Amino acid sequence: MTSPQGFLGFWETTGSAKTFTHPLDPALLDAYVPRSARLLDYGCGYGRLTAELAGLGYGAVRGVDVSAALIARGRREHPGLELMRCPRLPLPFEDGAFDAALLFAVLTCVPGDADQTAIVGELGRLVRTGGVLYLSDVPLQNDALNRERYARFAERYGTYGVFETPDGGVFRHHPPERLRGLLREAGFSVLKERVGVVGTLDGRTAERLQLIARREPAAPQPPPGPASG
Repeated sequence: MTSPQGFLGFWETTGSAKTFTHPLDPALLDAYVPRSARLLDYGCGYGRLTAELAGLGYGAVRGVDVSAALIARGRREHPGLELMRCPRLPLPFEDGAFDAALLFAVLTCVPGDADQTAIVGELGRLVRTGGVLYLSDVPLQNDALNRERYARFAERYGTYGVFETPDGGVFRHHPPERLRGLLREAGFSVLKERVGVVGTLDGRTAERLQLIARREPAAPQPPPGPASG
């Protein structure tokens, strides 16, 4: 069992009152995911995108998050949505239970390599062969503010791109190839990339990278070799 909680205390307190701003691209989603899809919104927070998906006509949408405070807020603000707190992996769903999954501004909230790998790997288990993972996250930024804080916190966290915010949050920005690599390791192949600018929790803006990836069939296992005498 893995707990992808990292610095969960922030999301049970200060972070649970934040207004999330990382937007869905409905046209991009629509090009790859039909309205009939069984859709998982992993790291759904208070159900902002889960509600948007339902409003767009996706009829089988489930949101999952590790934070009890965020799920409680989501149930207050969006009654009727299927929102579930799942503090640990694996999630309580069968292999291939979903046609598609969203991973929106989640890895930026998970600073550790092992936790990131576990999350994307679990979505590789849950998305059926031929299904889609829609990942949107924040790559490394090139402005002076971010370069300074990447350098300042690199020794503490052992990773360039991890930083703290004054209100107690710990976040991570990624080399784009790391995001692509996480997808490959989990059995996905990238079909489409799109970049843009989004608002951040602190009222600034940041570049983002969107990746649409397809779950490929598992590689066939080689037959056992001859037994040695």
